[in-house]
Amino acid sequence: MLNKIIKIFKVKNLFHLIIIFIVFGITGSLSLILGKYVVIGIFGESLIEKNFYWFLKLIIIFPLYQILLIIIGTIFGQFRYFWEIEKKILIRIGILKSTRS
Repeated sequence: MLNKIIKIFKVKNLFHLIIIFIVFGITGSLSLILGKYVVIGIFGESLIEKNFYWFLKLIIIFPLYQILLIIIGTIFGQFRYFWEIEKKILIRIGILKSTRS
């Protein structure tokens, strides 16, 4: 089972997999926390009571998560791994062109 997970995430060993999970966990939590402050900083605190706040927060969290994933991954020495993930995401949403012929 563990070998299957290691193969899915394309990592070298269990230690590398644990680091990857830690980076994903920190990035997800931090993007939610910072997302609130970014929305409040841009639109003000009066927006919190409105339903539109959640829509804006979701829109802000997506790019914030992508940026934080690279930053946190780099701090943990995994820039190359997370940059490959980022390239796949950016190709899927159409921002980057695929390098495959």
